[in-house]
Amino acid sequence: MKTGNKGEWSELYVFFKVLADQKLLPGDAFLNTTASHFYPVVEIIRNEKGKVSTFTLSAPNVIVNKNSASPLQVPISSFDAQAKALFKIIKTGKSTFTAPMAEDFLNALGATQIKADSATKADIVIQIHDARTNLQPILGFSIKSKLGSASTLLNATHPTNFIYKITGYKFTLSDITAINAVATKSKVRDRVKSILSKGAQLSLNGFENNTFKNNLILIDSCMPEILAHALLIFNEKGISSMALICAELVRLNPLGFDQSLSHKFYEVKLKRFLSEIALGMMPAKVWTGKYNGTEGYIIVKADGELACYHIIEKNLFEDYLLANTKLETASTDRHGFGSIYEDGSEQFIKFNLQIRFL
Repeated sequence: MKTGNKGEWSELYVFFKVLADQKLLPGDAFLNTTASHFYPVVEIIRNEKGKVSTFTLSAPNVIVNKNSASPLQVPISSFDAQAKALFKIIKTGKSTFTAPMAEDFLNALGATQIKADSATKADIVIQIHDARTNLQPILGFSIKSKLGSASTLLNATHPTNFIYKITGYKFTLSDITAINAVATKSKVRDRVKSILSKGAQLSLNGFENNTFKNNLILIDSCMPEILAHALLIFNEKGISSMALICAELVRLNPLGFDQSLSHKFYEVKLKRFLSEIALGMMPAKVWTGKYNGTEGYIIVKADGELACYHIIEKNLFEDYLLANTKLETASTDRHGFGSIYEDGSEQFIKFNLQIRFL
């Protein structure tokens, strides 16, 4: 029997649930859906190690591999029953666990994997009917589950280190040693407080990785400075929610935008940044602006219902990202940040950017 964690079993749950529901419901910024706003599902396409299988809705059945010599017809009600049973197992599961009934049902469909191949860019591929355009696009989704631990949107790496120059006060070697020795639970924030308490200022000086810097500039020429100020707000004031950081940026207006006519400079730019990460931008890889096959998310809510977000409804997708992400502090030792260091006669400190879903 296969074992998996809550996130991995949630991928199989979404497969069952989408076919049982026969539709996808777009969510708003707070995961709310409206029964009258939905996309009918045509079929799900699964790829297991190069073998492509289709699961086509033809009520009251799902037709498995409709173009094969002997397609299999499975009642939609069976997918509904399996989804409900698997949901209960996921809710009560600890660490990694088995789900024998769900696995047996999956095997009977001619499939074996509870989650997408690691080489596959989307967790699930779904063909929908879009009544507005009368088209039936094939859409790739990443699956995020509220049933398990919150996942990261942007993982901490050395390339996500921002370099800040310290000016306004010259720290002695003794000062630096004392500040770098601070080892509290919020050590980076406490070190920053010590730096600022001397009247020093922190300003963006550069990036550890120029590819990441240029990717940010490609998204928006102001993005490096906006994110640098966002990290200062996080590390100085302890504000972690991206929505609240955005509000603080609007209040402080560190880039001096003309906000007299209520233009939402910071909100629009931050949403664009979050969207580009969600759709494939990687810090250490040159970003071309071309999406990688994952063009949205399906969220498994705590009650087992689904909410979908996709670039075909860009505003809803971006609203969700801003309202449901936060900054967090990664390992300072692993990623080499959070300590004062000297380069010649100048002093610097690095902050790291990691973004997690709420």
